[in-house]
Amino acid sequence: MSLDPPTYLSSLQNNTRARPIPWEGAVRAGTISDQDLKKIKAVDKVRKEQRRQTIEGDYGAYKLLLLGGQGTKSVLESAAKRADVIQYILVLTGDLLNDVPDLSSQLLDHPDPYKPFLPFLSHLTNPEDPIPLLTSSILATLISTAQTKFPKSTPKTDEAIPKLYKYLSGLTKTQDSGLQDIAVQEYSAVLRTKKARELFWKQKEETVCPLIEILRAAAGAGKDTDSNVWSGAASIRSVPDGGLSGGVGLQLLYHVLLTIWQLSFEGTLVGKGLEEDHDIIPLYTHLLRLSPKEKTTRLLLSTLLNLFSPASNRSTLLPLATSARLPTLLANLKARHLSDTDLLEDLTSLTDMLSEYTSAQTTFDEYSAEIMTGHLRWSPPHRDAGFWRENARRIVEENKNELPKKLAEILGKGWEGDKGVLAIACNDVGWLVKECPDKRGVLEGLGIKGRVMALMGEADERVRGLIGHAFPSITSAFAGTDPADDTSAAQRPYNPLLTNMFIEGSVPPLFSLALTRGTASGGTLAIGGLPQHVAYSGNFATSPFQVLPTM
Repeated sequence: MSLDPPTYLSSLQNNTRARPIPWEGAVRAGTISDQDLKKIKAVDKVRKEQRRQTIEGDYGAYKLLLLGGQGTKSVLESAAKRADVIQYILVLTGDLLNDVPDLSSQLLDHPDPYKPFLPFLSHLTNPEDPIPLLTSSILATLISTAQTKFPKSTPKTDEAIPKLYKYLSGLTKTQDSGLQDIAVQEYSAVLRTKKARELFWKQKEETVCPLIEILRAAAGAGKDTDSNVWSGAASIRSVPDGGLSGGVGLQLLYHVLLTIWQLSFEGTLVGKGLEEDHDIIPLYTHLLRLSPKEKTTRLLLSTLLNLFSPASNRSTLLPLATSARLPTLLANLKARHLSDTDLLEDLTSLTDMLSEYTSAQTTFDEYSAEIMTGHLRWSPPHRDAGFWRENARRIVEENKNELPKKLAEILGKGWEGDKGVLAIACNDVGWLVKECPDKRGVLEGLGIKGRVMALMGEADERVRGLIGHAFPSITSAFAGTDPADDTSAAQRPYNPLLTNMFIEGSVPPLFSLALTRGTASGGTLAIGGLPQHVAYSGNFATSPFQVLPTM
């Protein structure tokens, strides 16, 4: 796998090569030995062919120079106090590894080939510090070669990989796309083996999470938008000329997708975790809509195929693919004039897999699968009145109230990162109460009523509105199943939860509000009477609502 060297790193290396080093002074100061200097000058600032011949003529001498031996320090260890010398030697080492490929294999025969380099990863004053940047490039090259040279992982390599991952993860967390790209390309160079991918996943908080944040930025998915951003309204036409959303350039996007694609070869290990932690299926479906090039489309499709292929993932991930409308998107892709043969092969495989799955599924199955994932999105069944008329009773009764129990669990979480999930859950509870009023006791017994009532004080207006504070005339149900068609003409008013409670006589048709001045709580809202535990005295004023015509 060949990747272009990151521009920032190439510029750093060129600037270092052009910088004069007072070598003789370094020898007099004891920073390096005279023998070391002779070896350096023999391969520094010479033609590539001459450099290759010199190295191949005495691999042992250059192994001793770079890695040291018994009782002998490497040149990097000897020059530990001279940052300019270390930086120059690191660049020279990188050049030697590139110009003489067999040198990497020779160095890996050393008992501890990574020892002189690993300490420099912590030599960090800021993310742009050149020494760890140059060191990480060398380590990525050595580790990548080791994975080819040794069919089985070695203890020294397995110890070095997590340390390299930890450093690179710091680069991915910066806002500098150049540094992010260096890290991602070096990740990709290392993720060649099962062991490297397992170690990558083991450090997923450091390694995977920042990469997903880059993809979320590219998709235009910010905090508290997950349940709405996957509606399918965006397309490639909405991608700005300078790159995708969040300022993510095409090159960085491609390299991040490449890294996740490599990780996806461990689909059994990572599939469910990527979905539970990062909503990978709707995220990748949305990125497919935005994908600006065939090469990014190919990686997106291939990654999805890798995640769907393990039988253990299908029952969890395929329902999410249908709710994210991936089958429709795949059909649209097939209508395009695509030329990449690997892309077309994966597209056919995905289409066939999803067709086989959806042919045996009902809308109820799709809804049930989404509820059981524990993370709701505005998929079509939530807003389909016909679906609720046909399935509400089944939802409440089937498998000993399994789905209402899961709804209660969802409502019991705070969802600080995506309040829209609470809004969807409240929407579903409202439909269940409307279609199955005789089952209200079941829902109350599961704690759903108490949680819904508690959410009436929720600051997020999406949650408050769906709980039932709105008038029937301004509710937000719409005909059809496509959110893109939700217009005023398609609006279908219905009785919200509180209206139904008043109509059915569950509570008197009134509410009261006690305001508390000078506190953060604001006050107490009581439905059907006066607030409890609130001291009051004096006369009360009442006022009916008067509906005024709109201007």
